[in-house]
Amino acid sequence: MRRIDRDPFPPSKRLTRLRRLVTLSSAAALLAMSLLGWFMPAHAQQDSSLALQTSTADETPTFDVIEIPGLIDEIVADFIEDSIARAEADGSGGVVLQVNSRGHVVSDERLTEVAQAIADSVVPVYAWVGPSGASAQGGAAQLVAATDELSVAVGARFGNTGELIFPEFLSDQFLQVADALENGTVDEDTVVEQGLAHRDSPTLLFFMLDLPGFASTVDNSGEEPVRVPDSQVRFSKLPLIDGWVHGLASPAMAYLLFLIGAALLIFEFYTAGVGIAGAIGAGCFVVGCYGFDVLPARNWAIALLVVAMFGYAIDVQVGVPRVWSWIATICLIAGSLFLYDGMAISWITLLVGIIGIALSMISGMPSMIRTRFGTPTIGREWMVGMMAEATEDIKKEGIVSVDGAPWRARVNRTTPISAGDQVRIVAIEGLYLEIEPETGGARDYREM
Repeated sequence: MRRIDRDPFPPSKRLTRLRRLVTLSSAAALLAMSLLGWFMPAHAQQDSSLALQTSTADETPTFDVIEIPGLIDEIVADFIEDSIARAEADGSGGVVLQVNSRGHVVSDERLTEVAQAIADSVVPVYAWVGPSGASAQGGAAQLVAATDELSVAVGARFGNTGELIFPEFLSDQFLQVADALENGTVDEDTVVEQGLAHRDSPTLLFFMLDLPGFASTVDNSGEEPVRVPDSQVRFSKLPLIDGWVHGLASPAMAYLLFLIGAALLIFEFYTAGVGIAGAIGAGCFVVGCYGFDVLPARNWAIALLVVAMFGYAIDVQVGVPRVWSWIATICLIAGSLFLYDGMAISWITLLVGIIGIALSMISGMPSMIRTRFGTPTIGREWMVGMMAEATEDIKKEGIVSVDGAPWRARVNRTTPISAGDQVRIVAIEGLYLEIEPETGGARDYREM
């Protein structure tokens, strides 16, 4: 390993973090800061307890375990580099990357910089893919292969590396099997058989016990001897705010927050409320846009989602689903299915997004808006006996115009009503007007 003198926290990283925080909405920032103040004492107490539990003799080396969750974005890339620099400054015995990542969303050049930091680290850097069910794929798998030693937990997967980004930092053994791992993943046994790992490591502790320099003793007090770790272990996760931003920028969260934010903004626009829905919607929309900016989202798919929400908004104003609702639904489905390049959203997330937005915009929101403004401001009881005009042929249900405003209506008579016919409102049932033809209908009692 080679050492390169570098500032652990260069100004460019501080500017990157500043720009990242500026992209968040003020509402989200206030919420994060309030939670930070509430959780900070608990985290401090947990860190203190962990230090008391893991501290042993001063002469034993300390090892750092760095949790790498989700896609490797700029936040995670900075976190890895900063953690390695901090371990070097503290004289750590080694850094263990606990990886559960399906790939990277930073540029290949930025990922190469992270691999360079791993290769140039003074302290050894190891990687453990776990726990069970975890995986290291894409650029994350290549970072794992660039460490001094790797292992895969039982039930975890490794591979699907894609085209190699930095072969100069990968071992000869990995390069020999790179073709087999380019488009597929392998389990823990195959990793050992291919020579990428030297041993089975079902848990993180099993992996760390055999690392060079990791101190342990044998406890013979039980029925069988057990190795007990003596080296201190420091566990590190993303800081609170960075962790929130990283989690909210995941593919599923960015997609759902974008749709929810747009729907709440439309709801606020038509209901003219006190602004709570608008503020929450604006925050969700901004965070969703930030996620799309970080993730490999297709611009034309985002445009389809915008058209979908615009189409729904038109028919929300009309009060009934028409051609724009069909256009919006088609755009919503197409934009959702092809939103990301190189990654897919789970079917559960797609169903929640598509069905939830479609039902709320076609049925739920018009009903809420009609209920809010219809009963208290129009005084609907005085509509009984008024004349209306059918805007379409009505056999059982349809739309009528009352003073230029469209209303849903039902007719209980067998006589069909044609578009343009005058009808009389005889009752109101919920959001529906009960109507009858002008000719042959009952007379209004006020006219008698």
